[in-house]
Amino acid sequence: MRNIKLTIRYDGTNYAGWQSQRNAKTVQQVLESALKKITGERVKLTGAGRTDSGVHAKHQVANFKTRSSLPLERIKIALNSALPNDILIITMEEASKRFDSQRCAKLKHYRYTVTTSRFVDPFIRHFVARFSYPLNISSVRRAANQLVGKHDFGAFKAQDGGERNTTVRTIKKIRVEKKSNLIYIDVWADGFLYNMARIIAGTLLEIGRGKLPENRIKEMFVKKERRLTGPTAPAKGLCLMKVEY
Repeated sequence: MRNIKLTIRYDGTNYAGWQSQRNAKTVQQVLESALKKITGERVKLTGAGRTDSGVHAKHQVANFKTRSSLPLERIKIALNSALPNDILIITMEEASKRFDSQRCAKLKHYRYTVTTSRFVDPFIRHFVARFSYPLNISSVRRAANQLVGKHDFGAFKAQDGGERNTTVRTIKKIRVEKKSNLIYIDVWADGFLYNMARIIAGTLLEIGRGKLPENRIKEMFVKKERRLTGPTAPAKGLCLMKVEY
């Protein structure tokens, strides 16, 4: 039995997220359907991150097990030929039998992109969220720095997130950059709760426009109440940039 590791890039606009669902088209389902045609097997893909509906990925990682003896390059070419043009296999390689793209992940990097332009460039309209309020970037950066470290991010998850274990996560680094009319919020963490990256972005943007105070962050950690944080930012501005092992 071979264990195959994939690096996948996709535009999530037309998908109800990564994970398979009964009545919606997802990235996982499209990939598994194509792999079945190529290998003749019903394979089960394990993804490193369960990106939400409309969220994109530059370097999603997944793995599947197969008895197929087809060469990797042949599978890759056949798979890319069978996939729609908004999903692309970047790399494909043999992995150890113990490799699990989700459980073995050490660090995930998400980027949230905001445009402050009145009119959105049509070439990036699917990948940025428009924010029409004046932003104090210095305030956003100061608030972001307070999120770094090991904390209970219970206030930064969707109420129906359903985490069965701990809501404690460690953010290794946050970077906030402004380039012309684009603002990038990059977050590196050992894991993310359901909607956590989008709620972080929404919270920082509310702080940047003066609707939430910078010193509210500590209270969010202590009380773990969703009502204290900002709105869930639109999905299209979020992208899974990289998964490290």
